[in-house]
Amino acid sequence: MTGQQQDEPSRVVHPHHLGARPLAERIASAPISWGVSEVPGWGWQFDPHTVLAQMAEIGLAATELGPDGFLPDAPADRARLLGAAGLEAAGQLVSVVLHDATVDPLAALEPTMDALVATEATTLVVVAATGVAEDATRPDLDEAAWATLLRNLDRLEDAARSRGLVAAVHASADTVVQSLVELQRVIDGSRIGVCLDTGHLALVGDDPLSLALARPGRIVHVHLKDVRAAVAERVRSGELSLVEAVRAGLHPPLGQGDLDIAAIVSALEDAGYDGWYVLEQDVVLDEDPGAPGPARQVEQSLDHLLGLAAQWSGVGA
Repeated sequence: MTGQQQDEPSRVVHPHHLGARPLAERIASAPISWGVSEVPGWGWQFDPHTVLAQMAEIGLAATELGPDGFLPDAPADRARLLGAAGLEAAGQLVSVVLHDATVDPLAALEPTMDALVATEATTLVVVAATGVAEDATRPDLDEAAWATLLRNLDRLEDAARSRGLVAAVHASADTVVQSLVELQRVIDGSRIGVCLDTGHLALVGDDPLSLALARPGRIVHVHLKDVRAAVAERVRSGELSLVEAVRAGLHPPLGQGDLDIAAIVSALEDAGYDGWYVLEQDVVLDEDPGAPGPARQVEQSLDHLLGLAAQWSGVGA
């Protein structure tokens, strides 16, 4: 990673961000930690009432909304369900084609943003989809496609900000933006914030800590995962698919894998990060696991992060 540019603001400022909340009140999770995924054949799926109740029971403040169809479509119904569980809406991850000049991503994303506002969510997380079949070769973008992608990211940033939302681009394996090199190009060429997903960067062989140290001011949302490096290497070598890797324990509870979670969180907090930490521990279930199920591993991650929170003055439980 290159160093932070001299003319880059120390922090991307958004009007709604969580600001003075201590770290302990900025911890969320996501339905994928309970095995809820939009990927066909991913596995047995919990119902939303169970997931939200267990999130609240272990002490989480918020959740991302999960894939389409998991929560009710109507924003008022979503808000009612979240409110009944005592949870806030941290945001939603959406995959959209951004590099194709013949496709307007805002046409698809504006209804999503309006629904997020109505649900009182804070953040729209965007994955730059390839636009090709899942088993096709990931496209290499030419300069024109990159220019289109960067222009669309700025349009998305403006549209989100006008609604009081935070927009963040998410580097994800097997998408157009998956590596630190590609993410750096986004940072240098657009104004949008970044969702630091520690697991996805580690999965493609990059070091998420380097981004947290070099460009903390552009990070507006965090997906916090630990990773077992040996399992990730088996994915990169082609030995395992992502689903197989998750089954093999790719994402253990925080502090039990090979990432320096403490250093990543320290770098962000020291730089004034004020967004969500979303605990993501992708899991594949074959059947109802019974109690406590995935909630136990998420609770272990929560306890680990709360322990780190106590290390900063004015934060923690």
